[in-house]
Amino acid sequence: MIWFLEGQSSQRDIIIGAREALPPEVKVFASHRGDRPEITGNADVSLTEPKDNQDRIDWVLDVAITNGIKVILAGRVGSVFEAQRHRFEAEGLDLVTGGVSMETFILVDDKSRFTAEAERAGLACVPAITATNAQELIDAYTLLRKHGEVCVKPAVGIYGQGFWRFKEGADPFRCFANPDSREMNFETYLHAYSAGPERAPLLVMPYFAGSECSIDMVCEAGRPVAYVGRRKQGLHQTFERDTPAVELALAAAAHFKCDGLINVQTKDDNNGVPHLLEINPRYSGGIGYTRHTGINLPGIFATRRLGLPEPDAAWRPNVRVKAVTIAVPVST
Repeated sequence: MIWFLEGQSSQRDIIIGAREALPPEVKVFASHRGDRPEITGNADVSLTEPKDNQDRIDWVLDVAITNGIKVILAGRVGSVFEAQRHRFEAEGLDLVTGGVSMETFILVDDKSRFTAEAERAGLACVPAITATNAQELIDAYTLLRKHGEVCVKPAVGIYGQGFWRFKEGADPFRCFANPDSREMNFETYLHAYSAGPERAPLLVMPYFAGSECSIDMVCEAGRPVAYVGRRKQGLHQTFERDTPAVELALAAAAHFKCDGLINVQTKDDNNGVPHLLEINPRYSGGIGYTRHTGINLPGIFATRRLGLPEPDAAWRPNVRVKAVTIAVPVST
């Protein structure tokens, strides 16, 4: 049996993909801390997790042992579970957190450390300067703007929260009138940054004008075994496999010893050359889109972890998808 703990909203796609690939006698467990029957209702057994992370550890161990579960995918807070790996291994449980040790999380969760390690390993990475105060922010911006546009994002964070692109001459009110544009002038940003208390570290980077590629993959102790790259093209997403961006992502996942269902993001520079943006040691919100390529990543993950035959994989080229919102009836 396999258990998918609370993850991104795409946990629903993970459960469906795994359930489709596994034989009926293998039970799929799913749990969430919130009231999310539209997610967990797709599993054979649906559970509600404790709210506190530390309480979850004891609860997960107890439920897994009681029900004979073999594999546990940590989902959203892999580092919390990774710190307790010894307890799971002592019970013969296969705990999948996104990495094989805390070192993976130490290096990838903090984007400053990630950038430094990627550069040390010779992996093309978007260069960045860490700023911890207003003067460092000014200095970094002054240095980088000589070569083109500059952007900034938190050293630690997800979902692109806190990302801003600095545009000279931009209307100072633009960031309020159209925050989704993620554009503002540097002076407005600096004024707001300097007005409050001490801020969390920022990464100040050159802005690359090329497109992003999000590579979803199944890894086993640093070895990628299945993968699909996604690239946004306007309102649609397209898919790729044997491209420089994907090859860079595979090398990064191997170097950082990723394990499980993970995601690597790259960004093309002005010449179309991919550079690493970040590694997420968890599955992405858009992993469900990859099913349309004929590659069932959750199914491949689940079957391989349980020592069962993998689902058939037949790459479908030239696929383009568009996300739509649908209503799903849920039990009360």
